[in-house]
Amino acid sequence: MNQRQENLFQQLANYRGELLHLLEHVSEEKANIIPAGFHNNIRWNMGHVYLDQYLWIEALTKEKDTELEALQKWFGFGTSPKHFDDETPTFEELKMYLAQQPERLKERYGHRLAEEFPPIDMGMQTIEQVLLRTIFHEGMHLQAILTIHRCLNEATDRV
Repeated sequence: MNQRQENLFQQLANYRGELLHLLEHVSEEKANIIPAGFHNNIRWNMGHVYLDQYLWIEALTKEKDTELEALQKWFGFGTSPKHFDDETPTFEELKMYLAQQPERLKERYGHRLAEEFPPIDMGMQTIEQVLLRTIFHEGMHLQAILTIHRCLNEATDRV
């Protein structure tokens, strides 16, 4: 792996660290509340961030991961926490998945970052390009989690 690719995984780990740091200040109870005006909660955003990276890699490589099928029904595009059930990963499980993911991605795909595939959305042809896109996506959901967290804290402060 070259220095640029090492830097990519370092950025992935750093941004994930920011998300995990924020989640340290969230209770499991608050993670499950859908505030007025929102479609999802913090827990859904966590699962969606985790799933998204794998789905984009799967879309590019066409390599199916059966582990993702269950997660898609809870955290895929267009889903809602209203459909969570007893099998949905818990807040704590999702934190663990998110903490482990950067290293798992590095181990699984670090040697394949520059491998070219037929282009998908936005012309992405490599796993490296997909990971750059997912870092951006994670930032959007980090902001959503932060906004939900603030709304929940403001509602608690008014009570």
